[in-house]
Amino acid sequence: MSNNIITPKRYQIAGAPEGIEPFILSALAGGRSLTDLWSAEKGENDQSGPRSPQDVIFVARDDVHLSQLAEILDFFAPALEILSFPAWDCLPYDRVSPRADIIGRRIETLTRLLDDSLKKKKPSGRVVLTTVSAILQRVPPGTAFAEATLNIAVKQRIDPETLVGFLVDHGYGRSETVMEPGEFAVRGGIFDVFPSGHKTPFRLDFFGDELESIRSFDPTTQRTTGQKSGTAQKLAFKPISEINLDEASISRFRSKYRALFGAVTKDDPLYEVVSAGRRHMGMEHWLALFYESLGTLFDYLPDAAIVLDYQTEEAVEARLDLIGEYYIARTNIAEKGIGRDAQLYNPVPPNQLYLDAEEWEARLSERNVGILTPFDVPEEPENKVVALGVKPGRDFADARVRPDVSVFEAVKEFIAAQQKAGRHVLITAFSEGARDRLTAQLTDVGMESVQSVSNWDDCRTLSPSILATAVVTLDRGLITPEFTVITEPDILGERLVRRSQSLVDPENIITEASALQEGDLVVHVDHGIGRFEGLVGIEVAGAPHDCLRLVYGGETKLFLPVENLDVISRYGSENAGVQLDRLGGAAWQARKALLKKRLRDMADELIKIAAARSLHPGVKFSPEEHAFTAFCSRFPYNATEDQQRAIDETLGDLASGRPMDRLVCGDVGFGKTEVAMRAAYATVMAGKQVAVVVPTTLLARQHHQLFAERFADLPVNVVQLSRLVSNKNSVTAKKGLDNGHNDIVVGTHALLAKDISFKDLGLLVIDEEQRFGVAHKEKLKALKANVHVLTLTATPIPRTLQLALSGVRELSLIATPPVDRLAVRTFILPYDPVVIREAILRERFRGGQIFYVCPRIQDLAGVATALKELVPDVKIAVVHGRIAPNDLEA
Repeated sequence: MSNNIITPKRYQIAGAPEGIEPFILSALAGGRSLTDLWSAEKGENDQSGPRSPQDVIFVARDDVHLSQLAEILDFFAPALEILSFPAWDCLPYDRVSPRADIIGRRIETLTRLLDDSLKKKKPSGRVVLTTVSAILQRVPPGTAFAEATLNIAVKQRIDPETLVGFLVDHGYGRSETVMEPGEFAVRGGIFDVFPSGHKTPFRLDFFGDELESIRSFDPTTQRTTGQKSGTAQKLAFKPISEINLDEASISRFRSKYRALFGAVTKDDPLYEVVSAGRRHMGMEHWLALFYESLGTLFDYLPDAAIVLDYQTEEAVEARLDLIGEYYIARTNIAEKGIGRDAQLYNPVPPNQLYLDAEEWEARLSERNVGILTPFDVPEEPENKVVALGVKPGRDFADARVRPDVSVFEAVKEFIAAQQKAGRHVLITAFSEGARDRLTAQLTDVGMESVQSVSNWDDCRTLSPSILATAVVTLDRGLITPEFTVITEPDILGERLVRRSQSLVDPENIITEASALQEGDLVVHVDHGIGRFEGLVGIEVAGAPHDCLRLVYGGETKLFLPVENLDVISRYGSENAGVQLDRLGGAAWQARKALLKKRLRDMADELIKIAAARSLHPGVKFSPEEHAFTAFCSRFPYNATEDQQRAIDETLGDLASGRPMDRLVCGDVGFGKTEVAMRAAYATVMAGKQVAVVVPTTLLARQHHQLFAERFADLPVNVVQLSRLVSNKNSVTAKKGLDNGHNDIVVGTHALLAKDISFKDLGLLVIDEEQRFGVAHKEKLKALKANVHVLTLTATPIPRTLQLALSGVRELSLIATPPVDRLAVRTFILPYDPVVIREAILRERFRGGQIFYVCPRIQDLAGVATALKELVPDVKIAVVHGRIAPNDLEA
């Protein structure tokens, strides 16, 4: 390192509260040493002259902290070049490949680090943010990316086939529609591609072999942005895979594979597929066999200082243990012959793919290493201690819980004290709206000088008497000798941070011609049902036009210009037996007229029903505020914004004086049941009864347990009715509903029986309405004539959704997943006992249950035997539809 200030040593950065990382990394990248980071004696105002910038690697303990820190650094250190190097999102020795966007971010960072010209342009150093899992994994050597970038520019001549060849060789996949990183599509002179390292795909318009334009487009609508900011003059294509499948790499793989695992048999698909020059799912887990030798992230930054997040060393130990366990599991299962039907898997030794403990320590011993810890630690010979003089920020929880104290008055007094001490004060919020609300509240209590800033440099130029506010995702504040940071959670308590998500267009909307296959049926708004027979070019007025050829009855044809795609939509039913309309015929117009009349008749009927309900007075349910807050506090999670909105809308309906008819639509696990729970509380506390109708006995049992637990300390009786309930308990429950002793009943269609009567039913909750039959729905209609109705569903039936969208029923959407809920990823894999064992054990350690679904009852015994051999410590029960109800319940 050209500006190495000290001999490589290890430093404990003591008293480093969460949130201090941006200031430490900014100082280090600016050329400071670990010894003068805000030490108590020297402080930040060290005037020892300018320093040369340097590179810093920050090793976060997990991916969550990594993504948060990238955003925070962008605010607090805008001059820094911040690069992110994430870990693969799959397990060691897995059968699946990492996601293309993650590979793209990794390759983007590695290629940037190789480009010295970029570094010279930067006024400050570079910070590479990575995780324990990422830095322990070996990476392709720098030579692998030296000539792996293809640069193109507008007006440049390039053969499109050459571009296709480059993309295929470097891991891109050809598809009909470009939606995700690593995909490309070719339609004549139009070339769509989602390059590695970019947030949006691009549309390249060629005239012959000359590139005329480069425009970004929205992958959901497939439409270009149409804005000047969406156009580009040049574009760089980088690999989407860490493996370049050329002749040399394939030859290396074949020879190394045979050297490691011996003679290759015919039942080894990996070897066969790679030998044929094709890509195989999960081939990245044999990365070492494609190169002479692998490198590490340390090799790409030979002079960088290292900063380890708090508890990083423990995370390194746990990760190395995990890698070893997976390797042993792969080798043991092969040796023991467990899972004889499994596809062959030959694991590469861990030291070829990952650093081991000794090499990790050796790499650290060559660098200046800072280890963050929030505690004060004694100085030891091998560990120098850097004292930051930083304290955690003020948490205003004491002011929030006291009814006689205004939390904003307390904040105002604290700010005044900090400003009097000469510190700059910054308040951070999670969103623009939250910042505006905080500013308004502080202004109301007398804060006069408040100014918003876009980065930390702007904040430091303000006078200490001016309060700065900014939008930064910071969870905890901190206090240093020169500044004080107060966060939104410090003032208001824990809040959720969410990014806006774009809504996807309905599936039947055709956004481009490539979304259609030849033979698909489409509906033209003026001509009716026709069959798509391909894309053709025709000449009109001397100019070429791309048109869709649509065939109608009598083999008549309609040529529709691609720019008029909005007049057609997909035919939404089965194609078998469909009769094509005739161009110019009256049948389509007659069907349209008949349908319009039926829609008007249906609307009249729905309006009458809705009018009758709205004219019928409903009972107002308004729970007492403090008691209701105590009930809500028993909910073990933070409500999402959508969930809270649904709760507020439901409670508003209950208090309106009109019968409620609301549909709450949200995915499984998004919190619909909690909406029903709070509505049930408001109803029961008003002296009315609640009926919760569910389609299955399993769901009835789960809901009954959940309601019973939440209402356990309240004078509320919760009962269950289903085929799993004994006759004696059923009779008692029905009697309690009739005389008013039972307040809440959870049941299946047994609740719709003729012998069920309620003393005073106030709320009907229908869960998963789409799974009830027509007869059950008719009984539900009779049951809900004059009561409040709340319908919960993840997949509403078309009629229910139509009523909600047309305004006859009220609609609440819960589209935001809970915190830490990951998107479901589905893979089709060959039978693999290691994958099955890992999935079962992970769920078991999480405290959950596992369902292993088998298509035939006669196969269940064999599957149970195999699972007992694979996971002997797990209790296994066999369940199917022919088991008696009592045995099933047990």
